[in-house]
Amino acid sequence: MSAIYTIILLVLSNTFMTLAWYGHLKFKEMSWSQGLGLFSIILISWGIAFYEYIFQVPANRIGFKGNGGPFSLVELKVIQEVITLIVFMIFTLLVFKTESFRMNHLIGFVFLVLAVFFIFKK
Repeated sequence: MSAIYTIILLVLSNTFMTLAWYGHLKFKEMSWSQGLGLFSIILISWGIAFYEYIFQVPANRIGFKGNGGPFSLVELKVIQEVITLIVFMIFTLLVFKTESFRMNHLIGFVFLVLAVFFIFKK
């Protein structure tokens, strides 16, 4: 059950991370942000990233074998990276309509799945 909690928390964490890192690129289209400088945008992004940590830290604590979880440190990192890319692609396709999903992206994801396979192979 801790594996499922870990993955759910990592998905939530990466959703906030993606919003913090890339969501501000859409601020210029919102009237409330027209006069904001870079420092203001950084502070808003930090505020969003705070929630990333609220989910990321418990995910790693629950999921880490050293704390009784099911995953090694390397496995946790690989899971997190795959989730990051999946969340990022969904975010990109939904929020940035000018971006597209191409064959080289698909091939890259296949290699990531292979990386997960090899990391988890005993």
